[in-house]
Amino acid sequence: MKPLFRLFWILLVLTLAQLACGLNNPASNPDSPAAEAPPATLALTQEAIFPTETGLPPQPAVAESRMLTVEFPPQIRAGDSDLIRLTLEVDELGNLTATAETAGNVTQGEVVQIPNIYETHNIVAEARLDMAGVEINPTGTISESLRPGQPVTFYWSVRAEEIGIYRGTLWFYLNFVPLAGGPEQRQALSAQKIEIEAVNFLGLKAQPARWLGAAGTLFSAVLGMPFLEGTLKWLWGRVRKPQQVRSKRAR
Repeated sequence: MKPLFRLFWILLVLTLAQLACGLNNPASNPDSPAAEAPPATLALTQEAIFPTETGLPPQPAVAESRMLTVEFPPQIRAGDSDLIRLTLEVDELGNLTATAETAGNVTQGEVVQIPNIYETHNIVAEARLDMAGVEINPTGTISESLRPGQPVTFYWSVRAEEIGIYRGTLWFYLNFVPLAGGPEQRQALSAQKIEIEAVNFLGLKAQPARWLGAAGTLFSAVLGMPFLEGTLKWLWGRVRKPQQVRSKRAR
């Protein structure tokens, strides 16, 4: 009798131990949060940054390659104004190079990648020129809508009243506005450093230098007139004639 009683207790203890292990195992409990399937890993693509509204898994976006070019004058005359240009051109084959509109200007550029999400977002190109000590027009941030395959160009007029070296930064951003509504997202794309030296002419600012140049041009034009030589000979003859008469009388 005692062996059977002891065997019964052993089986009872083993059964209770198995039940206790089963309750502590998350995989066997369907109500346990740990039993849920792990979330799928989302690739860091442009579409992952801007998810679709359909709930379907986002698809990778093909980036649009563009050349960002900045052109500015290395020197300007104090009191005068000059232009700074920023252009964003399509660079599908990577053959574009930074070129200047005005001879003597400095050009610098880089290739940037634009996410091709034009069907779901309005992409707005934004730019701002920060340069202390000079008059900038327009001021603040200027913007233009970006369309597939079409370039955008921004211009700034800068004017320095005093001679010196002026340094600044030209910022370029992309602002993504969902067509279906929702929060906008802004991304800084480029920060171009700019250095311009304001100089003078013979210690004069721009306006006096222009007057001096105009006077020099007028004087050169008068000297180049064909009748000037004859006029000078006539005047010289008028001056010499009285002298010759007085010389004859003295004899």
